[in-house]
Amino acid sequence: MKKRTLKLKKCFCAKLFAVLILLPPLAVCLAQEQAIIKTTHVAGSVYMLEGHGGNIGVSVGEDGILIVDNQFDNMPPQIEAALADLGKGELKFVLNTHWHGDHTGGNAHFGQKATVLAHENVRERLKKKSGTPKSALPVITFKESSSVHFNGEEIRLLHLGAGHTDGDVIIWFTDSNVIHMGDQFFNGRFPYIDLASGGRVLGYQRNVTKILNALPEGAKIIPGHGPLGDKQDLQNFSTMLMETINPVRQAISQGKTLDQIKAAGVDEKYKAWAVGFINTPRWLQIVYNSLTSER
Repeated sequence: MKKRTLKLKKCFCAKLFAVLILLPPLAVCLAQEQAIIKTTHVAGSVYMLEGHGGNIGVSVGEDGILIVDNQFDNMPPQIEAALADLGKGELKFVLNTHWHGDHTGGNAHFGQKATVLAHENVRERLKKKSGTPKSALPVITFKESSSVHFNGEEIRLLHLGAGHTDGDVIIWFTDSNVIHMGDQFFNGRFPYIDLASGGRVLGYQRNVTKILNALPEGAKIIPGHGPLGDKQDLQNFSTMLMETINPVRQAISQGKTLDQIKAAGVDEKYKAWAVGFINTPRWLQIVYNSLTSER
């Protein structure tokens, strides 16, 4: 009887362990399936879609539909439903701000019906990613800049150098006066900088400064993550970068360790910027690792 009870307990524990192991990915899948797309009119012919992943920019007009980024690979049905609510035009172009899966996951689906355009490093990194289908790869690439003339305006794509990754572009809807910055801008939160994909903290900071200095008056900014922004939001972000990067740079020059830098933390006013998986210690570690590798 005791042996049978012991076997039952072992069986129950094994099943419970299996359930606990499966719960996190299952929860993620359910969250993605239940993600609701929020649509915001930004200006002119441009809209912003928020769902599960990076923010999407949309141009809708007489030429059809153009989208900037497309979130995770299970989001196309929700995205297509949102696009259908905006107009009956065909999807003609997909522009990628960079290669990460929360921005290009829908490439494989949308690339079957539209032209995908991105920086050359985006194509190279997607090609190296195991299992990437041909339809997910950009068919038009560039080094520094490109333009799409669509829905009555020039849509400019600009690569400012390595920042979040080595293939970031900002996208400027010139007549609508809207800029999609991709992950070169996390509105109201610490950014993730992918050092393994060629990202650089100082390059990131320089790119933000360049955009801020060239930003047209009254421009609206679609960030990679966070709410729709404007010049003041980008200025706040730029100030945060300066006031959290400079102390780390000074601490490194004084011979302080990463643990000491993490223990010092950030100014009280920036503690609320620790949103999502980029908490304060992780942000400081990204800054430290980038600065020490660039010396």
